[in-house]
Amino acid sequence: MSAKAQDKSRYTEIRNAKALRDYFVDERFEAGLMLRGTEVKSIRNGRAQINDAFGRCEKGELWLHNAHIEAYAFGNIHNHDARRIRKLLLHRHQVRKIAQALEAGGRALIPLRLYFKDALVKVEMALCTGKKLFDKRETVKKQVQQREIDKEMKHSRA
Repeated sequence: MSAKAQDKSRYTEIRNAKALRDYFVDERFEAGLMLRGTEVKSIRNGRAQINDAFGRCEKGELWLHNAHIEAYAFGNIHNHDARRIRKLLLHRHQVRKIAQALEAGGRALIPLRLYFKDALVKVEMALCTGKKLFDKRETVKKQVQQREIDKEMKHSRA
């Protein structure tokens, strides 16, 4: 018998669980990420976390701060630092647009998900506005109501 085929889609996407809870998402961008070889291998193994990450504009370039990509288990002395700052790769007009929005204030650049597109690692970045406490409560209330509706619909179909 042959060995079980590995599920390729298992770790193809790493999501930011806090983003939609804490922010209103205004505009989304797909950006490339400048990585080292061992970082790509760690992401492919699902060993990354972007819950506390954010983007910042410095000298006309966008950088991803605080993203944690675990050191590759089978790496050598040239392994990467887990929390190093990584460059975001976008078109010049997109960088300009994001930089203007960040300079105006009241908005943040937050990563929503990290995923593979063919062999390349992409990160979905979003310009976001922070939610207040009452907004978060309202969101939770809507989610509970939606769960109850779905539950009732499920019972009515059976």
